Amino acid sequence: MTASRTTLRRSLAAAAALPLLIAALGACGYGSEAKKDDPGKAAPAAKGEKIGGLDEVKIGYFANVTHATALAGLQEGLFQKELAGTKVKTQVFNAGPSEIEALNAKAIDIGWIGPSPSINGFTKSKGQNLRIIGGSASGGVSLVVNDKKIKSLDDLKGKRIATPQLGNTQDVALLNYLSEKGHKVDANTGKGDVTVVRQDNKEIPNSFKSGAIDGAWVPEPTAARLVDAGGKVLLDEKKLWKDDKFVITNIIVRQDFLKEHPEVVEAVLRGSVNTNVWIKANPDKAKASINARLKQDSGKELPANILDQAFKNVDVIDDPLASTLRDEAQHAVKAGLLKDPLLDGIYDLRPLNKVLKAAGKPEVSDAGLGVK
Repeated sequence: MTASRTTLRRSLAAAAALPLLIAALGACGYGSEAKKDDPGKAAPAAKGEKIGGLDEVKIGYFANVTHATALAGLQEGLFQKELAGTKVKTQVFNAGPSEIEALNAKAIDIGWIGPSPSINGFTKSKGQNLRIIGGSASGGVSLVVNDKKIKSLDDLKGKRIATPQLGNTQDVALLNYLSEKGHKVDANTGKGDVTVVRQDNKEIPNSFKSGAIDGAWVPEPTAARLVDAGGKVLLDEKKLWKDDKFVITNIIVRQDFLKEHPEVVEAVLRGSVNTNVWIKANPDKAKASINARLKQDSGKELPANILDQAFKNVDVIDDPLASTLRDEAQHAVKAGLLKDPLLDGIYDLRPLNKVLKAAGKPEVSDAGLGVK
């Protein structure tokens, strides 16, 4: 057993760190928190026999390009097609903790969500509330800077760099990167050799334009918005990872729902796999579909140039890239935001691998963190 695996088999987050993470860990979406389907919008009709007799499956996601699979799959009816007579009911979130709360309250059954809230939700419940059942997106995160103030990665000392939220996935990534470069930063206050400024994604572009921050480590489409405002991509986070891949969006499920409705879970996963195939085969149609869903969910479309760059930087995937989630957890430990999380059993990839095998695709690994 490796040292890193041993570390990850220990205890839950420290009492001081977990409340902080509960409030802070989240992926960073656009659109209103916990927004439900607008009954005035047309949705694909449920047709045929209900799977296992279930009336509906409740799906959560963010109105964000890193949730492209959920956006396009719902818009194109690809999930509903697999679910036949079991109706898809959706709920939109803009923060990971809110989605985890909804999962715990059984307000949703399955969700698209980032790695940090997945880790936090699992450890806080002592491994009882969720499983990661698939991947959805890799990449789509960049350090964008004002190149008049920051010419290279050696110029970060003394600068103000924003992240979307204290302890969120991008915040942990920036803190880890700064530490590796020898910069000392207090993880809680953000003060140090580099000042880490925590701001909502929607506020960061205005702060960048006003000069209140010198750069930001952010996901798409915020990174594209900063480039459109005159920023320069100084570092694409994927360059820090093996094979340029790291998980940015997972698919999670309530454990009781997985146990009670495995056929429904498989149907949703088939919809996800089929959607990813469709996105890669039809990039222009996929962008239009994503934008249509964004408009429905948040009331706004993305400008074409913003959507083009954001879409280009996000890779839709089936593989949850489990080893990178384990590394991201270690980064949070290293930053002092998490203490020795117990991640054994966070994955159950058996339904996904069944779907992949039926589709003639290779199975994916849980990196030793799956159910036994």
